[in-house]
Amino acid sequence: MAHMSLESYYKVNFALIQHHKYSLTEIENMMPWERDVYVTLLKQYIEEENIKAQQRKS
Repeated sequence: MAHMSLESYYKVNFALIQHHKYSLTEIENMMPWERDVYVTLLKQYIEEENIKAQQRKS
């Protein structure tokens, strides 16, 4: 979290809880690097899904 603002920290936690069904306990029990890995993987997944959706529209 050292590289993230407090606002960003809460926004990411909220997104993980609301949209990806993590519990706050699961998030808080993650090692900082582990949380970064999951957030990076989720960003990649969302980007890929957005590209697929755009391709289906075309």
